[in-house]
Amino acid sequence: MKLAQIALTLNGEPTDVAFAPYKTLLEVLREDLGLCGTKHGCELGECGACAVLLDDQPVLSCLVLGVDCDGRNVTTIEGLAQDGRLHPLQDAFADLGAAQCGYCTPGFLMTAKALLDEHPRPTREQIKEALSGNLCRCTGYQQIFEAVEQAVSACSMPAGASAKREAPATASASGGGAPRESEK
Repeated sequence: MKLAQIALTLNGEPTDVAFAPYKTLLEVLREDLGLCGTKHGCELGECGACAVLLDDQPVLSCLVLGVDCDGRNVTTIEGLAQDGRLHPLQDAFADLGAAQCGYCTPGFLMTAKALLDEHPRPTREQIKEALSGNLCRCTGYQQIFEAVEQAVSACSMPAGASAKREAPATASASGGGAPRESEK
C-alpha cells in the first residue's frame, strides 16, 4: 500500500508525516506521531475524548481523515501549555478536581480552549453548550463548568498577576487523575 504524505503545523511546529491513507487524524497523532494525549474513546464521534483543534476549531479527530489535514494547523493537548507553563484551563481543572480519572480531560480542555478563544467571557449556558459533545463519567460536570469559569477569570488577569504552574515534564500535561500535593 502506498503511504500518504502530508505536511501540517502541529502544535506550532512544521511537521511532515507518512501514514496509511485510511487512517484518521486520531490514529495518525497517536500511532505515527507518538502523541498519546488525544484519547481513543468511542471512535464514533459521540464522546469528545478525541477532540483537537483543527485550524483553531474543535473537531473530533476520530472522524477526520489524516489526509484531509495536509497544510492545516492542528493543536493537541500536548500543545496547550506554552513556554513551560500550563494553560489557565489546565490549572483550573487541576485546582477544582475537574479531572478525575483524566481520560476525557484532553477533549474537554481543547474544546474549552476553542470556546474561550471565540468567547473570552462565556456565560454558564455557553460553556454547557460548547462542552455538550464531551462525555465524562466521573465528575458530574459541575467541576468542569466551574473550572472553565475559573480559567476565564485567570485569563482576564493582568500579565504577571497570576502564579501559573510549570507544565510537567511528561508529554500530556492533561491534568490526569493524580492528586496534587495539596490534596494528599
